[in-house]
Amino acid sequence: MEPTISRSTDIAADAATVWAMVTDLPRMGELSPENVGGRWLDGATGPAVGARFRGTNRNGAREWWTRVTVVACEPARRFTFDVRTPFGVRVSRWSYEVTPTETGCRLTEHWFRVGNWVVRRFLGPRVTGRRDRPGFNARSIEHTLAAVKSRAEAGRIS
Repeated sequence: MEPTISRSTDIAADAATVWAMVTDLPRMGELSPENVGGRWLDGATGPAVGARFRGTNRNGAREWWTRVTVVACEPARRFTFDVRTPFGVRVSRWSYEVTPTETGCRLTEHWFRVGNWVVRRFLGPRVTGRRDRPGFNARSIEHTLAAVKSRAEAGRIS
């Protein structure tokens, strides 16, 4: 499956530090313009294949939650999760790839649009208030990557 949108940034920090930031889903709200955090479920305390998470998102006065399941987890390298509605309808896949470089690492964020046409045309815009999901997500990814870069390079990971 090819990503719908991908963006990358070079970060002057080690891959393990950056990976720890993007896999800390409860704190993702500090980095994302739409996600406001959430919590691990079923006793999970961090990223692992099969771990489940309940994420909370906000757009102005609109707030909604999603079900997240981790589908790939390779420490300091790759972290991928699927997102579903509270009713179990799959809407997207997000993935972070961390690649070591001579000066630190490159972080790439991918968004895969996998929801069916009902989700894309009706459910998504009605719940989130966003008609142009791809346009918003391109800007959101750029925002998140810039926030990770700023914090990692300043040594502010916790």
